[in-house]
Amino acid sequence: MLAETICSAVSAAGLGIAAVTAYRKRFLAATRIAAYSLVPVALVLTGLVEWVSGIVFNPTVWIGFGLLGLAWLLFTATRAVERRGLGKAPKPPKAAKGTPQTEAVAPTASAPSLGTGERPSPAPRSAPAAPADDFSDIEAILKKHGI
Repeated sequence: MLAETICSAVSAAGLGIAAVTAYRKRFLAATRIAAYSLVPVALVLTGLVEWVSGIVFNPTVWIGFGLLGLAWLLFTATRAVERRGLGKAPKPPKAAKGTPQTEAVAPTASAPSLGTGERPSPAPRSAPAAPADDFSDIEAILKKHGI
């Protein structure tokens, strides 16, 4: 009941401000203010304000939010433990170097293509610029600042 009264008062004040703005010949701003001031009354009439106030002032809803937070905390804790490897089963021992593996690591993988092994010769490179040319502007800046 209190929330509905506050929303109605806010809307009435907004419509009053819109009327004063329209009196000053600022019709576009007055229309925008009137539109904003009608929103609280619309929320009251749709029942949204009553629904939200029922959620906020109901203790069982807060217990539900607390349980959701606890569930989230448990999920994140188990993920952290899983990432550190504390909750994993021990890994089976690896096969020795001389023993062949019985199953393929990736049985559906395609075989690598085997070409002739020749590579094209690289294009000749031009001679690099002299190091003095690369750092001359940096040296000029450092000398300018006395470094």
